[in-house]
Amino acid sequence: MKTMRIHPFTTPLAALVFCTTAGSQELPNRPDDSIPAQAELIYERGLQFLAKSQSDKGTWNDGVGSEPGVVGLCVASFLAHGEDPVNGPYAKNIRLGIDYILSQQNESNGYIGSSMYNHAFATKALAESYGVVDNPKIAPALRKAVELIVSSQKRNRFGAWRYTPESHDADTTVTGSQMVTLFAVRNAGIAVPDEAIKKGLAYLATNRGTNGDYGYTSASGGKPTLTAIGLLCLSLAKERDSKGYQASLAYLKKNLDYRDRYYPFYFEYYMSQALFHADEAVWKDWNVRNIRYLSTIQSTDGSFPGNQGASFNTAGALLSLALNYRFLPIYEK
Repeated sequence: MKTMRIHPFTTPLAALVFCTTAGSQELPNRPDDSIPAQAELIYERGLQFLAKSQSDKGTWNDGVGSEPGVVGLCVASFLAHGEDPVNGPYAKNIRLGIDYILSQQNESNGYIGSSMYNHAFATKALAESYGVVDNPKIAPALRKAVELIVSSQKRNRFGAWRYTPESHDADTTVTGSQMVTLFAVRNAGIAVPDEAIKKGLAYLATNRGTNGDYGYTSASGGKPTLTAIGLLCLSLAKERDSKGYQASLAYLKKNLDYRDRYYPFYFEYYMSQALFHADEAVWKDWNVRNIRYLSTIQSTDGSFPGNQGASFNTAGALLSLALNYRFLPIYEK
């Protein structure tokens, strides 16, 4: 059993105190590859912004920062940088965020927040915290949250997901968020039915066009953001041999300079993961471009601008850089 890799700014004592619990995930070591200095500067400034702007409740006061899914993304931003949740400089921020997510869960059915988007990203944060953050409430809350995802899929006529647990229709974005969360849950050592993965992949395939692009609720109107979601899910499922997979990767290779006008940091978040898992050489190319791009738009306070709220924007931007660190199991191949 290996101890968690401690961030350089963390006190050495923490490395002796904290280790992962049996049966839970272990955070992989930082890769031997050197971290681009500009990426580290962007990331550290972003974390400082998130830390300073977090409320005592664990939320962010920017319109969307009280949504448990956004809080989950912010928590993941700290963990993805290898921050120690026990004695590190951002330990309090991590704990406050997790406590808030737990407080937003419906005790009867395990639902977190008021939409399946929120539920997915909040559950994913719990999965990434399980065995890493010392909180006995995480395990039962995580299992309840997973049960809701699975039961919601069973009720859905497409075998997928949309806005609420009772939804009978489905779309690529909500389905993709649940699928990635289920893979993170598996990495945490929590059982996920194979059937849930198979049905989710089958639904996503119905939204893939002949050229590999993914649409929102059908195979038409494909976009790079949606295609990144679809490709990532296939990669995490270890299904990379199909013609559809290769077509989707080829499609994304043609769109390395694409920027989503409406959800730019949502795109950043998925594109980085999709390319890394699919073709690391292509990811390295895109990563250089992404670092350069983010360095030009980061605000002086460390946040990122946009109409989705500074907390969501900043978390999305930072997580698009997280493949440079690869601390979370979901970022390992």
